[in-house]
Amino acid sequence: MTKPSQIQTHGRANLVGILWMTMAMACFALEDALFKEAAQAIESGQVMLLFGIGGALVFWLGLLWRKEPVFAAVKSPVMRVRMISEVIGRMFYFLALALTPLSATTAILQATPVVVVLGAALLFGERVSLLKWLAIAIGLIGVLIILRPSGDDFSLLSLLAVVGLIGFAGRDLASRAAPVSFSTFALGFYGFIAIIIAGVVVSLWSGTRFVIPDAPTSLAVLGTIFFGVIAYMALMKAMRTGEVSTVTPFRYSRLLFGVALGFFVFEEPLNPSFWLGSAVIVSSGLFLMWRRKSPAVDPAASQP
Repeated sequence: MTKPSQIQTHGRANLVGILWMTMAMACFALEDALFKEAAQAIESGQVMLLFGIGGALVFWLGLLWRKEPVFAAVKSPVMRVRMISEVIGRMFYFLALALTPLSATTAILQATPVVVVLGAALLFGERVSLLKWLAIAIGLIGVLIILRPSGDDFSLLSLLAVVGLIGFAGRDLASRAAPVSFSTFALGFYGFIAIIIAGVVVSLWSGTRFVIPDAPTSLAVLGTIFFGVIAYMALMKAMRTGEVSTVTPFRYSRLLFGVALGFFVFEEPLNPSFWLGSAVIVSSGLFLMWRRKSPAVDPAASQP
């Protein structure tokens, strides 16, 4: 029988985990907003490159502090797949941030858990009930509602976020198959290395010369690095504090922060189809989380 003191301690741990998760999502949203701000002044590939170098340096120092091998993960085929998926996800997601509304890009990203469940069923043979298949279909319909492919204001640039979403889903699926011996510092280091690679690819593709950013842009890049690292750390704390089933749904608070920043900072209009699509995606994802029996291996799953 559970003692009242144990229930109280458990409830406190859940509350702390929820606060860490909410903080992580707020920092991720600020990271996105600052990246978008910097990408309005200099080429997006250069912002990716600077962001990746800064974040990789922080996690590299963390690996040295913990005396963990830096390049051990390179030998793992699963980690190589994870890194390729991360490059695709990061590259297209950041391009979407630079070229499309922040609120819509953030909303589309929330469908990542839906695609992960779909991929787990197709690739890993996980059993998916009829209700889960229905939730997956509804979640994907939510993405279409936001994109409005038949609408007059539809832009092909909106598909950048969809490709980024697929890349992140591939990363999360590879994370499930990755050895548990790889720490979050190692995963974070390789995640930011992937951003460096994505930045190089985008810069070479665009053919834009590297320029020295001015003071406001430099501050935006430094802010992107700062909030990106803090978000990742807070996410680690959240997933290791309290019950996963209680803490994980608060990932969707990122949508609220992203919408608020898009509306108040970038003055992005919010139409009824956006609200409807967002509600459909979040409802589908929450249902899948409620039905899921085991958490993903990577504590930062479903986050860029």
